[in-house]
Amino acid sequence: MAYQLKFETVSGSGRDLQVRSLLDRQQFHDPLGEAEAEGISSAAWPIFGLLWPSGRVLANVMQTFELEGKRILELGCGLALASLVIHRRGGDITASDCHPLAAAFLLENLKLNDLPAMKYQAGNWSRLNPLLTRFDLIIGSDVLYDREQPQVLSQFIELHANPDVEVLIIDPDRGNRTSFNRKMGLLGYSHTETRVSALPGNGGAYKGRMLRYLKSSAAQKVQN
Repeated sequence: MAYQLKFETVSGSGRDLQVRSLLDRQQFHDPLGEAEAEGISSAAWPIFGLLWPSGRVLANVMQTFELEGKRILELGCGLALASLVIHRRGGDITASDCHPLAAAFLLENLKLNDLPAMKYQAGNWSRLNPLLTRFDLIIGSDVLYDREQPQVLSQFIELHANPDVEVLIIDPDRGNRTSFNRKMGLLGYSHTETRVSALPGNGGAYKGRMLRYLKSSAAQKVQN
């Protein structure tokens, strides 16, 4: 194998999860140019395969979130920690990412935790993704890391959102949050922000926010 791995135990989101991840941010392996074709640079290549604080916060939120009757999509899932928590609780979750190795890492982590098969679809925010349908709850963590993200991500969300939808994003106070709020507002979403100051369990301090966006068909009818 051309990249190095490690195995981590993640606590603070219900029962511990065993996670197979990349060793560090120095890993890179794209011999067929698949990642490059998806717009992923060599510097960004390992990002999908690492555990990030915002992902742990989102997974913790999903441990107690009401899931019944909701079709759920995780954006840019990476190692899909939140999706694993939802799946373990019996939720109807589809994980998505544009990285060519995300699906394989998800499969291995499902096996590590004795979990059954889970839905996964490739999701590139800058393109049409015909195999992705519409969802009632759309979640993501640390997805506003690039200046272009507010535009492409808000459009992607709108394309895959049901008329009545909730969107939850855990954001580590990235500078693109204000632009994203504006883009979502133009699409008819109301939003609130909740400060998050600690990682789940005894994980230490965290500086960020939970961004919550709502859109309802009834409200749109009233406005029209």
